[in-house]
Amino acid sequence: MRFAVLILFACCALTARTLADDTKQYKTPAPMGTAEAFVDPGNKTSPATPTTPTAKPTTKPTTKPTTTPAPQPTPAANLTIGNYNLTVNKKVCLMAQMELQIRLETPKANGTFIVQPSQTKPSGECLETKANLTLSFSQGFITFIFHKKVPNNTAYADTVTVKLDYPFSKTGPNNYFATNNSLNLFAARIGYCYSCKKETVYIGNGLYLDITKDQMQAFNISNGEFGKPDFCPADQPDYRVAIAVGITLLVLIVIVLIVYLLGRRRRTAGYQSL
Repeated sequence: MRFAVLILFACCALTARTLADDTKQYKTPAPMGTAEAFVDPGNKTSPATPTTPTAKPTTKPTTKPTTTPAPQPTPAANLTIGNYNLTVNKKVCLMAQMELQIRLETPKANGTFIVQPSQTKPSGECLETKANLTLSFSQGFITFIFHKKVPNNTAYADTVTVKLDYPFSKTGPNNYFATNNSLNLFAARIGYCYSCKKETVYIGNGLYLDITKDQMQAFNISNGEFGKPDFCPADQPDYRVAIAVGITLLVLIVIVLIVYLLGRRRRTAGYQSL
């Protein structure tokens, strides 16, 4: 009986020990942290905390529209004397020295274009009795055609042409062209130069050519120099005033002399001889 009790006691002790070991083996694990705090046991490097990139505001570059600027009027400039010569076979056959401006007068537009000698190139040809001079610049050209009349001993221009591409107004046209071939301009004796301080030539279509301080000679040029001047009618000396003043003075002198003689005669007649 005592032996059976011992066996029962041993079995109970063994059962209690087995339960204690099972309790230790299946102990409730500690709660795990968040996913960000989890560290892989096989990786000794601490993971970097992920950062969300900050989006920078994107600004579109402002592109300025590229527009071709409209041609603007020539800045105000002073009239400048230009020297325009033609040379054929190393000999000067036509010479011109002058200030030029093109003037427009129309109901739609008005203005003045000054020809700049530094931006103007002369060209043309000289024949036996005909010559032409063309003055070319970026906005257009001016052409003079000369003739030589040997029977009349005269050289002159009978045609002037003007072409101009210039915006005198925002709404009007920019292209102007005119020719006048019924002229008798710059007339001078052959071998002489035409000279004029100021004159205006109407070309047509509202275009005027203002010419100042002009010296011009076509044909029979000696040593590349202007001949003696033949003045335009406006510059020719006017002797009418001088003649009128001289006649007036002469009449006054005659009247004074007559009065003096009459007065002296009366005084002489008043005395009686003894």
